[in-house]
Amino acid sequence: MKHHYPMRFAWALTGSGHYLQECIGILESHPDVDLFLSRAAVEVLAMYGVDLKRLGKRLPCYHDTAASAPAVGRLYQGVYSRLVIAPATANTVAKMVCGVSDTLVTNLYAQAGKCRVPSIVFACDTAPALETAAPGGPVMVYPRRIDLANVERLRGYEYTTVVDSIAALVAALATPP
Repeated sequence: MKHHYPMRFAWALTGSGHYLQECIGILESHPDVDLFLSRAAVEVLAMYGVDLKRLGKRLPCYHDTAASAPAVGRLYQGVYSRLVIAPATANTVAKMVCGVSDTLVTNLYAQAGKCRVPSIVFACDTAPALETAAPGGPVMVYPRRIDLANVERLRGYEYTTVVDSIAALVAALATPP
C-alpha cells in the first residue's frame, strides 16, 4: 500500500488510570500521534486531573461518539504505522480477545489487525497483585484469573505485542514496526 500521509501512531486511551500519567507523557513526547478516546477514557482523564482541552490543542483527538467509528477508516488509508492502546482495561482486553469491536478502541484494534497494522497493548491486569494509581492515591488491585488469562491469550494474537510495564512500552515503541 502506498502511503500518502506521514506514518503516525494511533494511540488509544481506555478507562484505566494504571500508569495513565506516564502513558500521556510518552504519547506527548512523540511528534506524530493521533489520540483516540473511549467514553470511559474521557471520564477517567477528568478524574485524574488531565486537561483534555490542553491535550486536544497539542494533538488530534478522536472521541467515541459515532456507532460506526468513522475515524477508524484512517487505518485503511495507511495513515498509521502502529496502534498503541495504553493503558488498556481488563474490559477492553476481554473484548479484543473475544473479537468484540463495539467501542472506538476495540474497533481500532480489530481494524488494525485486518490492515496488518501492528498493535502494542499495555494491559493493566498482568500480575496476581499489583499497585496502581487511583485518584485518591495508590491502591492494591488483585486481577481475577479471567483477566490474567485474557492477557495471556492476547499475547498470542497476530500483529499484537502485549507489554506489562512502562519500560516495556518504551522499548516496544522504540522497535520499528
